[in-house]
Amino acid sequence: QRTALMRWVEAVVVAAAGTALGWLTGFPLDLEWVGGSIGGLSGFIAGRKQIYDWKAVAGWAGFLLDSTWGLVGTAGSLFFHGLQKLMPTGIYRPELSTRKGRHVYAGGYRLKAGFATAIGNVITNADGLSGLDGDGGPRRRLLIDRHEMLHVWQHRLFGPLFPALDTLWFVLGALAGLMVAAVAKKPVAKSVLTVAYNNNPFEYFAYRRDEYWPPAGADKSLTWKPKRTDAV
Repeated sequence: QRTALMRWVEAVVVAAAGTALGWLTGFPLDLEWVGGSIGGLSGFIAGRKQIYDWKAVAGWAGFLLDSTWGLVGTAGSLFFHGLQKLMPTGIYRPELSTRKGRHVYAGGYRLKAGFATAIGNVITNADGLSGLDGDGGPRRRLLIDRHEMLHVWQHRLFGPLFPALDTLWFVLGALAGLMVAAVAKKPVAKSVLTVAYNNNPFEYFAYRRDEYWPPAGADKSLTWKPKRTDAV
């Protein structure tokens, strides 16, 4: 009972602080109610799930950024919380979320089979194809802890610039991939995937962080060249 009470207390306190920070962030743009609502709802969910480590600087930084500069990503995470509720595979993994600065769902939304997705502070499809608890667990957990967690921080640190830059790179990269495929007579889909997605700096650093570069499926003749080939 005491644990349940503490969860509710933390939810209310974090929601109040998130509302205030979001309100102040939106005020200059006359979006104080939008910012306050996003910050408050996110704070309530985060407080109930106890994702922020209040004993660490990273925990405080994550909360402050989620409630201010990173509000765009936070708004996306709220949408994905709702989406996960509608999906039978959207199972929450508290042991991978509590005090870790993120919400992790085993299944749910996926951009592609096997791919985990990070939107704001929410990570979905963490199980992928190999699972988190079986033989594929160590590799999959490395992906969540390093690759997807880096995306969570990219949402926070780059704020509204992150989706803009990410989309711009993808569009220009897709055009460049088409040109490369035409000139070098390479497979179109693989060329576009490599240039538009794998070579995206946000993805490149995430793949390098979980020691998986160049990734499977990429055209290695087109990927950024590392100093060494990472172990898979």
